[in-house]
Amino acid sequence: MPHRILSAITNADPFELFAAWFAEASEHEINDPNAMTVATATPEGIPSARIVLLKDYDTRGFVFYTNKQSRKGGELSANRHAALLFHWKTLQRQIRIEGMVEDVTDAEADAYYASRARVSRLGAWASDQSRPLPERTVLERRVAEAEQRFPDEAIPRPPHWSGYRILPQRFEFWQDMPFRLHDRTVFTATAQGWAAGKLFP
Repeated sequence: MPHRILSAITNADPFELFAAWFAEASEHEINDPNAMTVATATPEGIPSARIVLLKDYDTRGFVFYTNKQSRKGGELSANRHAALLFHWKTLQRQIRIEGMVEDVTDAEADAYYASRARVSRLGAWASDQSRPLPERTVLERRVAEAEQRFPDEAIPRPPHWSGYRILPQRFEFWQDMPFRLHDRTVFTATAQGWAAGKLFP
């Protein structure tokens, strides 16, 4: 892909720019172009990060789903600040997003849960995500128990399984450039809309 500097950014919309970059990533990245790092922290500021999959986005924010009793779920319940990072190595690009977090609605969570593969839905019941697992056979047994409990496709969404929406307050679009003179474009939310600017590489 050619190196390109983002210019004429004063009136740009970061959501439109994200959509354009994401479309290119979806075309060129071999595996999981929707993979993103989610960084959370405890109220004391101790951070943790992991890669999850972006499942939806619009001008409200960026959505992923998880077990809310997991480590990230516990941290997001206590500290509603989070950061996302998309890294598309093929395109030599990154997008960093920072903001507050809200829960998705039950209707949104139900709709996405129903779209998942049957075994994935059973797994949401079987897994105590982020808790110690004595051995793999324990998980396998619990999946089998869930299959017996829900023998058909009508598998309800577990009460502890839902989604989060990151509400952006800051975007950074990073494009690799020769000699590490990278192009960095930042958008910051203000009362008047998005303020755009550049950063030194």
